[in-house]
Amino acid sequence: MVLFSSTSPSSHPLKLDAGSFAYAVLLLLPLLLGLGAAPLFDVDEGAFSQATRELLSSGDWLHTTLNGEARFDKPIGVYWLQALSVWVFGLNEFALRLPSALSGWILALACAQFTAQRMGLLAGAAAGVILVSAAGFQLIFRAATADALLNLLIVLTALDVWRFVETGGRLPLRRAYLWVGLGLLVKGPVAILVPAATFVLWCIASKRWDRMRASVSDPSAWALLLAVAAPWYIYALNRHGMAFVDGFFLRHNLQRFSGVLEGHSGSLLYYVLALPVLSMPWTPLVVATMAQCPQWWRDSLGRYLLVWAAFVLVFFSMSGTKLPHYMLYGFAPLAVLAAFLLSRSSQTLRGWTWAALFLWIALMAALPMWVVQHADRIEDPFYRSLLLHAPSPPWVLAAGLTCLLLVAAAVPLRPKFAIWRQLSAGILISAFTAFQVLPWWAQALQGPVREAAWALREHAPGAKVVQWQLNLPSFGVYFQGMVARRMPNSGEWTLTRRDRLTAAQAAVMGPVFFEERGLVLLGPAP
Repeated sequence: MVLFSSTSPSSHPLKLDAGSFAYAVLLLLPLLLGLGAAPLFDVDEGAFSQATRELLSSGDWLHTTLNGEARFDKPIGVYWLQALSVWVFGLNEFALRLPSALSGWILALACAQFTAQRMGLLAGAAAGVILVSAAGFQLIFRAATADALLNLLIVLTALDVWRFVETGGRLPLRRAYLWVGLGLLVKGPVAILVPAATFVLWCIASKRWDRMRASVSDPSAWALLLAVAAPWYIYALNRHGMAFVDGFFLRHNLQRFSGVLEGHSGSLLYYVLALPVLSMPWTPLVVATMAQCPQWWRDSLGRYLLVWAAFVLVFFSMSGTKLPHYMLYGFAPLAVLAAFLLSRSSQTLRGWTWAALFLWIALMAALPMWVVQHADRIEDPFYRSLLLHAPSPPWVLAAGLTCLLLVAAAVPLRPKFAIWRQLSAGILISAFTAFQVLPWWAQALQGPVREAAWALREHAPGAKVVQWQLNLPSFGVYFQGMVARRMPNSGEWTLTRRDRLTAAQAAVMGPVFFEERGLVLLGPAP
């Protein structure tokens, strides 16, 4: 059974016209809008950004540190891109997040083109919009971490592997090896694990042994992969020896799968429950897509996309360490199938999609207000203090946007135009999230950190600061200095939480220089 076109992409080239340009700009809007408006989120954004700042400060572009200590969490690739962006645009949130935003944009465009050539222009357009506006991807596409770039390289690899399956051509195969090499520089073994496992399992299910043999018998492809990835790994092993092996390969790869790191655990159903949230506001489409698995399985490309998503779901469900964004490694194939389904959807499915769009904007608007009103019930004293006096939530714009969507949903149109209306609604909601919701959360949770760092940089640039009983690496980014995590010594400033600071400790450590919503910065210890 053939649901999708299996012709070579070159036989149906897409025209680069004004409509294509406008569509590309539309996809970029929710990724760039307000990109620098929100303070960096700790811990991940702060840690990546501080490591990039230290790389630029030290001039050592082959090794990363965090507060002066060797950082083996991730390879070097994403730090290079962040450092180049900072070099061009300065040390700010926009520059640190720009590589992720552009990675998300390229990923969406690549999937849109791939889908349009095999499933039609409307499905292609829907795929791009779903990818930039789904909650999970929108978060990582606007985060100064390695995840957006890794997802881009996994997607580029998987799409070129399928082009190789379709045509047997060496060019897409070699490009796939190139993307894997770059992925190894960005995150590590997962960059080869997901696309390779997908391809092998598909070959077994489809009995395509010829493609499996051909995929590993191209010396030029292997040479390209090794030329890209091997030099830095050889350098890191030569420089750090077993410290690199233990820190990167054993702790941050093998132990993440075999055990629980940093308290990130979950049940076998963790990702089954996380997927509907990560998919919002397109969850009805994803659920309907999964309900039609037998239909997709009968098609060669549909089977490939299902295997891709299923491998990610099963593999990471068995991992000891669980984080929501791991499921995103397998979200792109679901988005492609969901886009095809939307392009041919019934009025009932479109109705459920409208319901999800309204539910999502309601949640985005209501959750900040609910949190502020019930912040006194939060058990953690620090977060209770942060949220009790947080800025006013952006409910006015949310109410206006909801009214606009109600009007749009009520206007009767032909199915094709009704689908475009839903896609436009998705872009509007994601733009509202980018411009209002995420900056609100960042100001609520991270605003005092940035203000404290700026105040100290202006008052005492170059001061020695330590963090005591907390971990906020973004402070170092804004202060533009190292902030170790330990007890303070004589003459050092101390960043800590008010709830963990007794009167006796405060008297010993130094006077209060800055205090806001539970965050305290103490002057030099005597």
